[in-house]
Amino acid sequence: RRGEMAKSAQLIDNEVFRAYATYAAIVLLKMMLMSLITAYFRMTRKAFVNPEDTAAFGKGESAKKFLRTDPDVERVRRGHLNDLENIVPFVGIGLLYALSGPELSTALLHFRIFTGARIFHTFAYLLPLPQPGRGLSWAVGYSVTFSMAYKVLKSAWLL
Repeated sequence: RRGEMAKSAQLIDNEVFRAYATYAAIVLLKMMLMSLITAYFRMTRKAFVNPEDTAAFGKGESAKKFLRTDPDVERVRRGHLNDLENIVPFVGIGLLYALSGPELSTALLHFRIFTGARIFHTFAYLLPLPQPGRGLSWAVGYSVTFSMAYKVLKSAWLL
């Protein structure tokens, strides 16, 4: 038991791991915020997908008009789905990358660029900003994740 605690303490003392934990927490919180933004848009646009969600706005036939899609709600949902498709791989690959022993400056560059790209992507999706801004921010974040994956594979398999 004592040995396990020592290993955990060593990991917490690792600057690259602490940087990873910080930026992973930031993008995960940003992704969680998208759920709240979706709920906000559903409430303000009165656009729901489940009949029980319309109970506050009426009963029976009068509530059915709130069972609908709304372009603003769908835009937020697509942004949230894009987060799921990109942040989850970053968290997994980023952990492996952090444990592969990269230089702190290189790791920080990866983590910061990814985080900035995802935050910009969210603003580009929600405002919406004209293309190619959103597409470029997606590509930058995706490239960072691939770069980290390459480093992990290179370290693990000596590619």
